[in-house]
Amino acid sequence: MAGIESNLVTARIASEAFTTQLVANGHTLVADEPLALGGNNLGPTPGDYLRMALASCTAITLRMYANRKKWALDAVHVEVNTSQADGVTLFTRNIELIGTLDDEQKKRLLQIANSCPVHKALVGTIHITTALR
Repeated sequence: MAGIESNLVTARIASEAFTTQLVANGHTLVADEPLALGGNNLGPTPGDYLRMALASCTAITLRMYANRKKWALDAVHVEVNTSQADGVTLFTRNIELIGTLDDEQKKRLLQIANSCPVHKALVGTIHITTALR
């Protein structure tokens, strides 16, 4: 396929109950499950990382756009929550824009939020290929 971008991350789990070491671009993180689900609660859950990916991508995209436009955006706060109903995952994203922005700028930033790469991936067609090594 033309235009394929590859960004490798690795996940390794040993015998500890669900504590997983993650490596992305030289950064090491931990994923885990809460104690109530048999984990050690040593890190965010995989679902938390998915929500964090959308929240951080949104914030970064808005910051980049406002910087490029030289708009007075002092801070961006993004909250993302998910819920499940009838086999559908619903993402709820709330964005707070802090700064001296007029209504048109706020409206444009709301449109730009939907242009973040993680948002595009989540609403686009996704194909997952899985193989054993």
